[in-house]
Amino acid sequence: MRKTLKMTAMAVTLGATPALAADVEVLHWWTSGGEAAALNVLKDDLAGQDIGWQDMPVAGGGGTQAMTVLRARVTSGNAPTAVQMLGFDITDWAKEGALANLNEIAEDGNWGEVVPEALQKFASYEGQWVAAPVNVHSTNWVWANKAIMDELGLEEPQTWEDFTAALQAAQDAGYTALAHGGQAWQEATFFDAVVLSVGGPEFYQASMIDLDPEALGSDQMKEVFDRMGTLRGYVDDNFSGRDWNLATAMVINKEAAFQLMGDWAKGEFLNAGKVPGEDFLCFRFPGSQDQVTFNSDQFAMFSQGDGVSEEQAALAKAIMSPEFQIAFNKVKGSVPARTDLDASELDACGQRAYEDFKAAASSGNLYGSMGHGHANPASVKNAMYDVITAHFNGEYDSDTAVEELVTAVEISQ
Repeated sequence: MRKTLKMTAMAVTLGATPALAADVEVLHWWTSGGEAAALNVLKDDLAGQDIGWQDMPVAGGGGTQAMTVLRARVTSGNAPTAVQMLGFDITDWAKEGALANLNEIAEDGNWGEVVPEALQKFASYEGQWVAAPVNVHSTNWVWANKAIMDELGLEEPQTWEDFTAALQAAQDAGYTALAHGGQAWQEATFFDAVVLSVGGPEFYQASMIDLDPEALGSDQMKEVFDRMGTLRGYVDDNFSGRDWNLATAMVINKEAAFQLMGDWAKGEFLNAGKVPGEDFLCFRFPGSQDQVTFNSDQFAMFSQGDGVSEEQAALAKAIMSPEFQIAFNKVKGSVPARTDLDASELDACGQRAYEDFKAAASSGNLYGSMGHGHANPASVKNAMYDVITAHFNGEYDSDTAVEELVTAVEISQ
């Protein structure tokens, strides 16, 4: 009998008939061209095991909408069996006892030896593996249109001053200097990188992870908001509500010079037939070259009763196999969650990212991204979002933003 892996997304009616025992429902939000192409790798992998696939993807970068629907599904007694999740969302569900124990699969696959502790923090809870990490995305990247840089005689910027000079040169030449979509999580992606560039890893740890009130209210934090205001000056007037992949398309189509975005953006370049080093360039946000801020897409398995179902086990094993980790991340733009692989098949940006990731993991410079739910729980993240976006849209000056950030974080905890 052919088994069916049914991937169900937000379009599923909340009162839908629960999945049969042989089915695995998965909520996910990979909907852009590059993401859909990457998802096909998993689809093909499972097809090779005679597991079918019915795909109903979710729109909404960052997964906020997916998490809202997930809560409604669970409340209605119709939990999916697997869900794409990020960071503290996994921890929150694990605390509720909603996730299946994957320890036997993890032990067989030696996950504990090949997945860095920074990722295990989210893939496991109180000694129990509850999710399979698909990848590692790093968020402190800049993407550049090489033709524009060559035309303007620009080199890869090494400092904040270099970067603002390049932005100004692109704007003076008639290009949109910085492609951006006006969504809170995108502005928070900016913020992560700027915090690192202003104060380095110690300041990032103190402010974004430890939530130290002195760091949050410091002169350094005012400088962060000042620099956010500078970046706002290089964004076009039509940025509000723009999806991230449409901003990436501006760089691809030579409408914009730069984009500050996680390395899922690379998937869009690759999907458009662009070649790293020839058509586009990738480099760390100036001032954060030695650090990696990350998020990690993981599939959390929801408990369906006793043990892990055969289909859940097949999905988890497929995700963590070395062959899949390389094949998937070649397309997605991310790097493998495992540190023991030969990355020679990855492109130039991918190889650079994988080496950065491994080096950061071993040196203690791998930091969970605040903007992508890997520094603090959603309540804190969302409180920061509100202040960052309000400042970016001109509602607060930098001094006021610092005061509001301290208050918002205090209230959110």
